[in-house]
Amino acid sequence: MLSYENFSKDPFVDWNPTDQSKGASKVLEWAYQHFQESIIYSCSFGAEGIVLIDLISKVKNDASLLFLDTDLHFPETYELIEKVKQRYPNLQIRMLKPDVTLEEQASKHGSALWKRDPDQCCYIRKMKPLEEALSGVTAWISGLRREQSLSRRNTNFVNKDERFQSIKVCPLIHWTWEDVWQYIRDHGLDYNELHDQNFPSIGCIPCTSAVLDGGDSRAGRWQGTSKTECGLHTPRS
Repeated sequence: MLSYENFSKDPFVDWNPTDQSKGASKVLEWAYQHFQESIIYSCSFGAEGIVLIDLISKVKNDASLLFLDTDLHFPETYELIEKVKQRYPNLQIRMLKPDVTLEEQASKHGSALWKRDPDQCCYIRKMKPLEEALSGVTAWISGLRREQSLSRRNTNFVNKDERFQSIKVCPLIHWTWEDVWQYIRDHGLDYNELHDQNFPSIGCIPCTSAVLDGGDSRAGRWQGTSKTECGLHTPRS
């Protein structure tokens, strides 16, 4: 089995997909056949996530999903998760919370840590829980797309994940934002209502803003700071 230790290159690196899913369906089929029960999908329930959930359900309808529940998400996000549970009753969706509550975090680090040290807040509420969840899991699935940002333009279908020392599978790397929404429309999928209010990328309430028309899809995250990623997709420093 492909693992972090023996990873050398993406097995699909020389493949130029021409199918309707731009390679996503084939990569997902390969991933679940190859890793079997040792792969999990970490889903943010954004537009890409909704597409991946539908694609995954066609390959493995009882697949394991986890949502990093920071306790700071929009009500619309939680409402969408309930709709997804109803639509895909066999999926195993785990709501993964940090070890510390918001009150405990404020007591130790001061209130509104996300304003003073967003990296530390992301570590406590997202990265540390995912580190623990991926312990003993060989691979995980992510909805990264190459067009999302400069930092993601070299993402491959299968990647050696230095941050979590695992294999990261990214089936949607060739999809455009329009591809994502065309799939949602064609299949009548539920989606986060905030997308209709100019929120292309949706995270925690304090660190997510609407984006002006024509703005970068990640422009609404951590506005006014140099931060562009929560850390899930960047190597350890």
